[in-house]
Amino acid sequence: MRVALAHDHLNQIGGAEQVLAEFHKLYPTAPVFTLLYDRAVVGKFCDDWNIKTSFVERLPGGARFFKWYLWLMPTAVEQFDFTNFDTVISSASALIKGIVVKPATTHICYCHTPTRYLWSDTHQYTSDLPQPRWVKKILPILLTRLRQWDFVAAQRVDYFVANSKFVAKRIAKYYRRESEVIYPPVKVSNFKNLAEPEDYYLIISRLRPYKRVDLAIRAFNKLGIPLRVIGTGEQEAELKALAKPHITFLGQVSEEEKARQLAHCRALIHPQEEDFGITAVEAMASGRPVIAYGAGGAIETVQDGITGKLFIEQSWEALADTVIRFRYEKFDPIKIQAEVQKFSQEHFDEKWQSYVKKVTA
Repeated sequence: MRVALAHDHLNQIGGAEQVLAEFHKLYPTAPVFTLLYDRAVVGKFCDDWNIKTSFVERLPGGARFFKWYLWLMPTAVEQFDFTNFDTVISSASALIKGIVVKPATTHICYCHTPTRYLWSDTHQYTSDLPQPRWVKKILPILLTRLRQWDFVAAQRVDYFVANSKFVAKRIAKYYRRESEVIYPPVKVSNFKNLAEPEDYYLIISRLRPYKRVDLAIRAFNKLGIPLRVIGTGEQEAELKALAKPHITFLGQVSEEEKARQLAHCRALIHPQEEDFGITAVEAMASGRPVIAYGAGGAIETVQDGITGKLFIEQSWEALADTVIRFRYEKFDPIKIQAEVQKFSQEHFDEKWQSYVKKVTA
């Protein structure tokens, strides 16, 4: 079986890219088609892959200012040529699902989420965009056109696989398509340390508005409890200005340092609504409970009272109240670790290969 992989952008390393890496491990000779590849940002993550990029990367400032070429991306996606492949697996959270394949080729889309800025987060995306007023006036017109294209593009997919039941509901709502649910692979075996927790809580996130790191900052400002923040992003300066001295920003850290910080924290703070939430699973794989906003993928990964605590209202007050009442010593690290084995790489590989065999038979 001749397999090709497709991914929206290789300009960051997040959960979607980790899933793509697992696909590449399963299909090591498969080329990876992507709109752009920013080596300066991604580093050695995919150095030895056969990566094929679109013309968007070669436009002026393409890798850095690619959002200005949003209107060209449907054309770029449709120009990828998959003539010589039997199966194409797309890893999609944006427009890459719109690839065009020949009738005999099977297209399986592993959907991290229907395109957020076109569907679930479209109004927030428009209002939060730090651009001139004239851009914000034109943008809704462009997004309407892209939304129409995105719906049509989703009908080209032969089989949808969702990364959670939460995303499966979104796929059904926005694309009117059914999907299989296969949870993404997490390197749970990398997180084994059952060290005694220290006096701090931890948040690991890209510092972007929808991640709601600001809720954690405001809550811990009031509580006066140490909080460590791992991650970078466009909100970094704003959040640092908001934070009091007992909140420490560690920036981007190595996987080894991340594992060490998780092993010693009292709990991971998870204030955002995620489609799945790989970091929460990594915390639990370290034997650490998660304090999470009770929505999205967290409902499927965090068991209230067993592997963590859920708070219902997405506000700093609700988070602060949960932290005050939280007793980390009541959670059993061994039991927490046992509960997340179902999210392991091995479990994913087995389910994925069985699924692909079934739909391509």
